[in-house]
Amino acid sequence: MGDVFTYGAQRTLLSGRGLAKEYSRKDISSFPATGTTDPGKSSDHKSADDYRRMRANGFADWRVSVEGLVSKPGTFSIADVKRLPSRIQVTRHSCEEGWSAIAEWTGAPLSALLNAAGMMPNARIVNFHTFDGWTDGVDLLDALHPQTIVAYGMNGSDLPVGHGGPLRLRVPRQLGYKSVKYITKLTVTDDLKGFGKGLGSASPEDGYSWYAGI
Repeated sequence: MGDVFTYGAQRTLLSGRGLAKEYSRKDISSFPATGTTDPGKSSDHKSADDYRRMRANGFADWRVSVEGLVSKPGTFSIADVKRLPSRIQVTRHSCEEGWSAIAEWTGAPLSALLNAAGMMPNARIVNFHTFDGWTDGVDLLDALHPQTIVAYGMNGSDLPVGHGGPLRLRVPRQLGYKSVKYITKLTVTDDLKGFGKGLGSASPEDGYSWYAGI
């Protein structure tokens, strides 16, 4: 009930197109890598082997699929994502645990990826699935927001493995755990079944909300 109230209140009172503050490169700070920092060291030996193989090949074999309410479901390589319009932004990552950090991110707007897949008019939610087993999602207001990007670069270099390389989501208008790492699949859907459910190891019972607007 608290999640639903917070979601409804923020969506009613705040501008849906308002921008998170952007900084200059001189504001870039140290940035700890948390959570999974190397899927190549997973206890699941098969997935660890797969990740190490793709990393050794410069992630040329990495794919992110787009499924659900899209007219052109399919997969995108890193090269495909990089051919989409790009955006560079210096934004703050605010963590649920109380720390924050600023970095420069380079990536494709999530809206460009969804448009390339032909998102259908009845879409409402975009769920994310990651190589290390996390799932999460955002509504269309955040999915189509210009600052929500599929990032492949950080601080002028390729996205480091510890920060989700080769692809991660960046949602600067929500708490950091919404910016999931190692993206492999997007599922476009039209309902909120499972609202507040489905997070990897961050459950609502541990204080993590489906909607984490700031």
